[in-house]
Amino acid sequence: MPRSGLGRPRKKPDSLAADRAYSNGPIREYLRRRGIRHTIPEKTDSQAARLRKGTGGGRPPGFDEDRYKKRNTVERAINLLKQSRAVATRYDKRGYVFLGTGTVAALAIWLRS
Repeated sequence: MPRSGLGRPRKKPDSLAADRAYSNGPIREYLRRRGIRHTIPEKTDSQAARLRKGTGGGRPPGFDEDRYKKRNTVERAINLLKQSRAVATRYDKRGYVFLGTGTVAALAIWLRS
């Protein structure tokens, strides 16, 4: 008997952008297996090891530089929001109150710029 409707629906992101710390084989394999596109720069030591192996080292992983630049922009925006103590500590108990706090912090950033 199928168990439809029980639990939360399974979701996965369309794509993921991460920094070099997440550039290893198991993580890339996991994302590939789940069908999640990823933009992760290759570590220089991994690149050197791959090049040392010659043709047996395989091809370099795909990397979209423009997508990675957008990731940096989003990360900087989140860091600006976290400069507001109320957003960083999240003392608000209700979600709608926290949304208002985040909106006020975003407005303050926008007015300062």
